[in-house]
This record gives sequence, structure tokens and C-alpha cells, in this order.
Amino acid sequence: MESFLSKILAEYLAHNRTVKFSDFKINKLALDGQTTGYGQEGKFSGPLKPMEFSIFEGQEPSQLIFQFKANPPAVTFKLTGETDGIFQIQPDGLLYHNKSLDRETRAVHRLQVSALDAQGNTVEGPVPVTIEVKDINDNRPVFLQQHYEGSVRQNSRPGKPFMYVNATDLDDPATLNGQLIYQILMQLPKVNNVMYFQINNQTGGISLTPQGSQELDPLKNPQYKLVVSVADMGGLTEHSFSDSVPVDITVKENIWKPPEPVEIEENSTKPYPFKITQVQWNDPGALYSLLDKENTPRFPFSIDQEGDIYVTQPLDREEKDAYVFYAVAKDEQGKPLSKPLEIQVKVKDINDNPPTCSSPVTVLEVQENEQIGSSIGTLIAHDMDEENTVNSVLEYRIVDQTPKVPQDGLFLVQEYSGTLQLVLQSLHKRDTPQYNLSVQVSDKDFKTLCFVQINVIDINDQIPIFEKSDYGNLTFPEDTAVGSVILTIQATDTDEPHTGSSKILYRITQGDSEGRLEIETDPQTNTGYVKLKKPLDFETVAIHNIVVQAENPEPLVPGVQYNANSSATFRLMVTDVNEAPQFSQQVFEAKVSEAVAKGTKVGNMTAKDPEGLDVSYSLRGDKRGWLRIDPATGEIFSVAQLDREAESLYRVQVVATEVGGSYLSSTAQFHLTLTDVNDNPPRLVKEYTGLFFCYPLKAPGSLIFEATDDDELTFRGRHFTFSLGSESLQKDWEVSKINGTHAHLSTKHTGFEERVYNISIRISDGDRQPLEGIVSLPGIILAVVFFRMKRDKGQHKAESAQASEVKPLRN
Repeated sequence: MESFLSKILAEYLAHNRTVKFSDFKINKLALDGQTTGYGQEGKFSGPLKPMEFSIFEGQEPSQLIFQFKANPPAVTFKLTGETDGIFQIQPDGLLYHNKSLDRETRAVHRLQVSALDAQGNTVEGPVPVTIEVKDINDNRPVFLQQHYEGSVRQNSRPGKPFMYVNATDLDDPATLNGQLIYQILMQLPKVNNVMYFQINNQTGGISLTPQGSQELDPLKNPQYKLVVSVADMGGLTEHSFSDSVPVDITVKENIWKPPEPVEIEENSTKPYPFKITQVQWNDPGALYSLLDKENTPRFPFSIDQEGDIYVTQPLDREEKDAYVFYAVAKDEQGKPLSKPLEIQVKVKDINDNPPTCSSPVTVLEVQENEQIGSSIGTLIAHDMDEENTVNSVLEYRIVDQTPKVPQDGLFLVQEYSGTLQLVLQSLHKRDTPQYNLSVQVSDKDFKTLCFVQINVIDINDQIPIFEKSDYGNLTFPEDTAVGSVILTIQATDTDEPHTGSSKILYRITQGDSEGRLEIETDPQTNTGYVKLKKPLDFETVAIHNIVVQAENPEPLVPGVQYNANSSATFRLMVTDVNEAPQFSQQVFEAKVSEAVAKGTKVGNMTAKDPEGLDVSYSLRGDKRGWLRIDPATGEIFSVAQLDREAESLYRVQVVATEVGGSYLSSTAQFHLTLTDVNDNPPRLVKEYTGLFFCYPLKAPGSLIFEATDDDELTFRGRHFTFSLGSESLQKDWEVSKINGTHAHLSTKHTGFEERVYNISIRISDGDRQPLEGIVSLPGIILAVVFFRMKRDKGQHKAESAQASEVKPLRN
């Protein structure tokens, strides 16, 4: 390359043209392979053919671009097209620009170059030459308005923009120079230091934060003022340009509110559909729909796009007395604008159901010596209409009695309760054993006939008598299954069979204070079956002396009482069964610090043997070998260093074995929770590769790295501090904290040599007893290939630098 450039320079000096080569600077961008037509080989000159060049705007004038060569008879060159008085070509084919380029004036210059003979005739070309003007950051972003105003409804959906601010930048939007980032600098007022507004840093869309959606109230603060900034270069460097603008926001009342509950009369005769209520979104253009979360078989409601809600068909309160559904408002993309509103509809009752009898015939009993005025029973009827309204109030009236002996009107029914009473006289079974009544049950519009059968029964003047008074001794082991029948007993009653006077109920009156036994009665035979209701326990009670009483559900007539013939006894003896030790609970829990010393007591397990034998303890499942247990006391100790990061909840089983006897055993769980201590130093979260600075540095640069540690994450998160590992590094480098886990490593100046720099960083976790980690960051200075030409005592030098290897950022 050096001999090639020397040859070009010699040719210019030899021809002594009007323009001296020393007046030009070779365009570095074109020679660095930035041309696309003919720059692949890095040549400065070549034959006349289509070419493409890329040149940064703002470069000083007299920049040499390329030299075209032509074959005889061509003696000169001609340049046409979009030169704009900037581009010129010398007769010898030297193409250059005499003014700085401006991409914002013209981003692409389309030129044509022709080769002419001595008479000015075109002998080659014209060929197209395209000059692409590369952008530099020479324009600041500017907001389209000097002041913005907007409004938002309270409770609007967070994250949905309600207004936009917009800025423009004349720099190339395809480059970092034209990439704009928006940010809210200030919010006034800032209640409780909470931001109610947020901005999309790409689009400029302003929306509510979740706190703003919940807390904005026009009655408290109807006006807010924001200061919004915009920066180019993606807002990433201190050399970016920025602009700011005030934004006034008015908070309006939310009209997206649930309507009052609606009441609709069932089976209405109005024409359907008819409007019942309305909802309205805060702004026009919302799309409304209804959501039935109850999944009813039929959903008789609809909504139009004005927010009017209709009932579409008759409702039946007896089918469903109330509806709860939701009104939804969405935007044009189908996204919900806010939370759905609950719509409550109550179906109002009308009297459209007659009374019904609970059964075809209601059967009641009355003793033959029952006193006048005694209640016999209640006739139950139902009405499907709404309870506690006039539509469901029932009235009862007896319309017939069969037979009418010894006279009619022996019974009375309470008008509103349906309770039947005996009037006029007591009954005698010899007159008639049964009466049949017809009872009219009516509401305000309907009447129904119900039927009652009254049986006259014998009086309870006989007591139950046991077949024997003592059932002897019974022996059962304490592990007898619950539900087992241990004894059958029998008593008899000579009152009328299958009545409350002859039915027998058995009741244990002594010897079973813990309720371990129960007695079931066969309704056909009055046989009693004594069963185990709870397990027997030899250690608690070894002998039960049981007394059983036989009684009737109907009360005895005056003058008759139960006596010794209505009771019986038996003795239940419980035999011992060897049982395993029993823990007081199945899971024992404890909590200690992971830093406790070896030999520290961390828990205690206790079990007792029902037979009173000694108990021995052992561990099972101690896979890490952290614990030991005292076999005699059940106390648990640490025997190794505990580690929360290896296992935060350590689970083992404790085995309790009886000493002697059958050596039966039982198990329980021991759960040990380890609390964290600061025992892990900070470290880098990963290996960073491809991090470098370009040589020579145009401006101080920086890179970002992230740290972590293996200790438990608290609710405060991680809060590391960062500093250089050596004071000798502070004149060239600095470390600045971004947040609790990230930091910048930055250069303080640009005067660095081209080499690899190993930078040590000290990271501290900020604990009361902090741990520090030292990491080494191989900072990389990466050189780009460049050429610089100058005249120096007739010698012409080309300087170049080669790229350094990129190495990873490591712990």
C-alpha cells in the first residue's frame, strides 16, 4: 500500500497540475473498505466503472475520494448529476469534495462521470457514482409542541396511554444518532413520593402507573404537571442531545361505575327486548360485551354499543331468582380498558304458583287418652313463590272429617301454621282406630286440598322388661376393631306393636364415661347391639361395669315409672396388647442459624410407651450427616457445619423403639429450618465476552457488569458496593454504582496505550459483617485499521494498527 501511494504522489508532482496533491487528504472512510463498488481491495484509483462510496458528514473540505483512469483517446473527465457545488473532478480523474457534506440536506448524491477526448466527445461513460453521506450526531431532538395538555379518567387501566408527546431529530433514525428516548423528569404534586404517571420511552405514550390507577382522585388533586425530556443516542451517553417540555394533565371523574341493582318482574308482558340499565366508558369508541360467569343454561341479557343493557326474554323467579353478570369495555384491538363492572339483577316475584302438599297423605298419631288441646302434629305445605311475601302466605282450613264419630269437629288446624289439635274430647281406639281429614290450603289466589290420616294409638302404660338382668363378664383385647358388636341384649314391651309406646331405645347410664360404646336397636325386633364406638384402652380403664337402661320414645302415662326390670348390667374386661411408643406429635419443627457451632442442641423429640417401657431414639434419613440424637433423651445435636445454601429445610425421621418387650417402634418427622448468615462473597453473575474499547479512544468509555452472591435474598434485595481494587488504578479508571447489583467501569481519559488492561474490582455485600469479593476485569483496547498520510522530508509513511484479541470478563 505504501509503494502504491508513493507512486500516485509522484505522478502528481511530475505533471505539476493546477491542484497539488498536498492540498488534499485521503478520505479514510473510503480507503477502509467502506466503499461498496470498488473498495473491496482498498485501492485508491482504478478504471472508469460504477462506484459507491460512504462518507461521514461534517468532514473538513478538500477530501480526496478516488481517482478514475481512462484509456486513450480520453484526456479528461466530466462530472454531472447531484454535485450541489460540492463534488468536483480534475481532468486527471481525481474526484474530491470541496465543502463539508450535510446528510440532512442530501443523504445520497447520485453523480455521473464521463471520460472525454481532446474535442470534448464522450469516449467512456457516463458511469454512475453514488455517494452515501453517513450520519453524525449534529442535531438535537426537538418536541413538536412547546406545551402539551391532556386528560385522564381516574381508575383508568395502568399502562394504556391516554396521550402522547412527540419529538423529531434530523439525524438518521436508522442510527443511534436518531434514536430517541423519552423520560419523565418531574411530577407535581408528587403525593407520598409516588409516581402516578409513566411514559413509554420509545413511543412517548403517557399512561398511569398501577398506583396512579388506584389513587388518582379529582376531588383531591384535579391537576398535575409533568416535565418530560427526550434524548438522542438512545440516552446512553453523556454526549447525547436532549430537549424538555411541560405537560399539564387534568384528572377527570371515572364514569365507568357499576349501576344500581335492577329489579325485573318475572313473566313480564312487556315486549322484548327492553332496556333495564346502562353502563358507559369514559371515552367514546369503546366496544361493550357481557360476561356470564355463572354459566347459566340460558343467558337472557344483551348489550348494545351505546352501553344499554337489555333483558331479552321472560324471567322465571322459581327457575332463578337473581342474576350476576359483568359488563366489559374493550378497545378496538380487543384489549380490556378497565376492570369489568358487576351487574346485579333481582327477579321480582308474582303469585304464579299454587300451594303444594309435602306428601299425598300426612300420617299422624294420637294417644287414646290425649288431653283436649294437645298438639297432634303439623301438616306441611309449600308455595314456590318468594318466601316472606304475600304470595307465599298459606292459610289452612279443615273441610271434612271421616268418620264423624263420636261427633264431627273433633280436630282443629291453626290457620297459618298447619298445626292440628285435639278439641271437644279425648279419643278412644274402640270408637275408631283412624280418622281422615281433608284440609284446604290456600294463598291469595290459589287453593289446594291436602289429606291427613290420624291413627289413634294405644297409651304407653307398659315399661320395657329385659330378658335377664345380668349379661355376665365379657373379655376383649384393647385392639378390638371399632364397630365390632361385643354383646346382643333384648327387652320386650307389651304396648301396641310398632308404635312409640312399644319401641325400645337402649341407653348406657353407668360405666362408660368416655363414650367408647354405643347401642343400636333393630326397629322390627327391639334387639339391642352393643358396639365399640371408640378404641378400648387397657392402660386407661381395664374393667368397665356397664348399666343399660331400656326406654320408650313416647312418655309413660302418669302413675307408671321405669323400674329395675328396665335395666341390665354386664362387665367388660379389657386385656392388654403390647403397643409401640407414641410420639406426642407427628412432626416436630425447629429453626437455627446455619452458623451454629458443632454440638449445638437444635431440637428435642419425646415419645412414651403405653406399657411404661423405656424408649430408645435413633435417626433415619440423615443423608448429609449433620445431626445426632441422644438415644436416651431424644435431644438432637449438630455434628457438622450446617449449610443453608445446600439445604434450607432439612428433614429426618426419628425412630422411637421400646427397650425390652417386643422392641416395637414408631416414627415421627423432624424438620430443621436453617436461617441464613452472610457466608458467601459477591461474584459476577456470568462471564462477560465481547467487551472492548476502540483505540484510539475518542472519548471516555464505559461498560456495565452485574454482581450477585449465593446468600438468601431478603425483601430489600441485594445491595453491593463497588470500588477499584487498587489505588493505583484511580488515575485512569473509575467505578460507579448503577443500582444494588450493577455498576459501570469507565475510563477517566482517552490517553491509553493499545494493550490489554487487567482491572481489579472490589465488591462488598454491605452486611453488618460484610464479605468482599475481588474480580479481575480484562479491559480490552481494540484498534481499527486506519491510514494517515503526511509529507515529512520527502518520506511518505503509512501507519496502521491491528485489532487486539477480545477476551472475556471473568470472576
